[in-house]
Parts: sequence; C-alpha cells; structure tokens
Amino acid sequence: MPSLQDELLPSTPGKFKIEHRGHAVNRQFHRCFASTSTLFLWALFLVALTASYLSFQSFIDSGNRYFTASWGGIQWEKRVRDSAQVHRPDGLSVLVTGAAGFVGTHVSLALKKRGDGVVGLDNFNSYYDPSLKKARKALLQGQGVFIVEGDVNDARLLAKLFDVVAFTHVMHLAAQAGVRYAMENPQSYVHSNVAGLVALLEACKSANPQPAVVWASSSSVYGLNEKTPFSEADRTDRPASLYAATKKAGEAITHTYNHIYGLSITGLRFFTVYGPWGRPDMAYFSFTRNILQGKPITIYRGKNRVDLARDFTYIDDIVKGCVGSLDTAGKSTGSGGKKAGPAPYRIFNLGNTSPVTVPTLVSILERHLKVKAKRKVVDMPGNGDVPFTHANISSAQGQLGYKPTTDLQTGLKKFVKWYLSYYGYNRGKNVN
Repeated sequence: MPSLQDELLPSTPGKFKIEHRGHAVNRQFHRCFASTSTLFLWALFLVALTASYLSFQSFIDSGNRYFTASWGGIQWEKRVRDSAQVHRPDGLSVLVTGAAGFVGTHVSLALKKRGDGVVGLDNFNSYYDPSLKKARKALLQGQGVFIVEGDVNDARLLAKLFDVVAFTHVMHLAAQAGVRYAMENPQSYVHSNVAGLVALLEACKSANPQPAVVWASSSSVYGLNEKTPFSEADRTDRPASLYAATKKAGEAITHTYNHIYGLSITGLRFFTVYGPWGRPDMAYFSFTRNILQGKPITIYRGKNRVDLARDFTYIDDIVKGCVGSLDTAGKSTGSGGKKAGPAPYRIFNLGNTSPVTVPTLVSILERHLKVKAKRKVVDMPGNGDVPFTHANISSAQGQLGYKPTTDLQTGLKKFVKWYLSYYGYNRGKNVN
C-alpha cells in the first residue's frame, strides 16, 4: 500500500504533506505540464477542425453561387455574342441597361429592327409588377434580343459582358424611377441612380475600346425652376425631390468621368414619357386602370387652384431622340482607363414642347375609354412633384435632328388600344 508520503493530497482533509516537498512539487509540475500540453494539442486540433469546416463550407457556398448564377458559361456567352451581332454596315453594338423597362424595351426593338447588335441587362425588380417586365422580355426575345438578368451594380457581371463583347455604345436606362416613391425607399434611389451609375462608368472607362455612353437623366433636374420653357442652360441646383437630386448627381458624375477618363457622354432629360408598354405607376396608366374599374382618380392642383401641366412626350418620339443620340455620339478617347484627349459631353432635353394640363389628359382618356371618370381634385402635397414642365428642344433639334410628331390625343389613343388588348378588355376578360 502506498504510504502517506507518496500521496499528493492528505488522507485527512485540511492537512498538507510536508515531507519530500521538492519531489512532490516536481511531480505536480510535470502533471500540470502534461495536462497543459494535452489541452494545447486538443485546442490546436479543434482550431484545425473548425478551419477545415469553414473552408469546406466556403467551398460549398461558392459552388452553390456558381451553379445557381443566372449568367456565365459557354452557352450564355454564345447567346450574348449572337445578340450583339451587327447586321448592317457600320452598325452599332449596344449594351442597353434597363432593357425590360418601358423606354429600354422600345429603344432595344428600334435598334434591333435596323440591324444593330443589342444586349439587354435588367434586374427585374418589383418596383412595379414584374410580370409586365417579363412580357416585355418575351417581346424582345421574339426579336432576337437577349436580356441578361442581373444588377448594374454587379461589377463582375459588367466586366464579363465587356470581356465577351466589345460594345461600341452603352444606352444606360436602368434607374429607380418615380418621384413620390423616394419618400418611402430613399436608399433604392442612391443604390440604382448613383452607385449603379458609377459601377457602369467604371466598367466603361476600363473597357478597351471604351464605348460611347448615352444615359437617361430627367426633366426633374429643373426642380423649382420657374423660367419656361426649360433650357439645358437653366439652373438645376434646386431639386424638388430625391429622385431629381440623384439625377442631378448623375450629371455631375458623368461629367467627371468624361473629364478624367475621356468617356463620350450624352445625357438625355426625358419629359413625362407615355405610351404602350408604359409604367403602371405613371398617372395616365393608373388613371386608365381606375376609370375602367369604376374607381375614383385623384387629380392634384397647384397653388391658387392652378391645374398641374406636363410636357407629355410619346414613346416613339423619345426613341428617335435616343437613337439619334447614339448615332451622333462622338467616340470616347480613353483606353484602359487612361484619357488620350477631350471627348464629347452633351446634354439634351427630349420633350414635346406642348404642355397639357392633367384635367385635359383625363378628358382625353374618357373619350377614348368611353367611360366617365370619378374625379377627386385635391391640393398637391409636398411630395416632390412640380407644378409644370415645358421643354425647350432647340439643341436636340439642331444636333440630333429630333422632331416630335405625336400629340397627346393621338398618343393616348394608341396607349388605350394597347392597354385594352394587353389586359384582356377586348376579349371581355377584364383581367387587370
């Protein structure tokens, strides 16, 4: 049996061993050291195991992202190249952002029809019914236009597109639209209209060759300007909405990229675009829906009970301005992000030059729909809207050959015809 001298702890609680103290302490040290070493080794093992798991998980996640990506691969690249193929002498190869949007769809169709190469990019967000965007996509695909589903903020996707196709031009129409929605979701305007624009310009300035860039600004930049008609030389430093502020920021940003990197830039200030395949959030569109459904429509009026007025511009006229801008855009002068010389920087108003009051718009819709509207007239709230817009288009006329030809009466007749057909009223379904 072991003696008490061989025990580290006494058999009687409270008493400690004194004899052979050096040997006892030595044994205790070695045991502790052995215990500590074992714990250290276990800790190393656990760390290694955790690192291995995380690395494996990262590999799995990367693989999942790769296999679930909506772009990339040999077949995808072939579709992009085929869509970008030019079918006329001296034709353009154009990347159209926001291609499943209202203006983007019409511009893409016009370019493809005349033999230009067109590749679309759209994120199909849910700002308004995505099914309408999907229907536009189907329309474009039927004409041989391939739309890449992705976000303009995706730098890797943009770099890939420019790697696959040497685009001669970019028609940048992707944006967060709408004046009033900015009060609900301001971040989306910064994300799309500022960050998205910068991401696209970064891709363009790094491309070799650099494309010429035509992009959609807005008549909203004129803000609280009271001088009419609005001219490109008028002040634009008093925006009335966040949407307008982001578009004004876009004009400053594009000027910077033109100055530093030699990008050819053309900004287009659209004035209240309307027509078939339009945006459901626009007044003429929602008025049509509510009139047909027997619901009241809200008509805003300005100070002193003055009717609001807009320079309504038909989509076909806007398309002519967009295509004219692409055709007359000078070349970018940079290469691989380095500027070789000055490049064109232009801004144009694209409007109809004939403002019409909102009550008059409603009256025209009533005639075409053959239904009386239930009008509710209220004072305009402070939501960023402006009382009137009126475009001076002399610069666009002189440099682009721009000449609007469709008045509101004719344009709304075409829109109503499309609306009734698209939503099934002509078939008695009333599916809207």
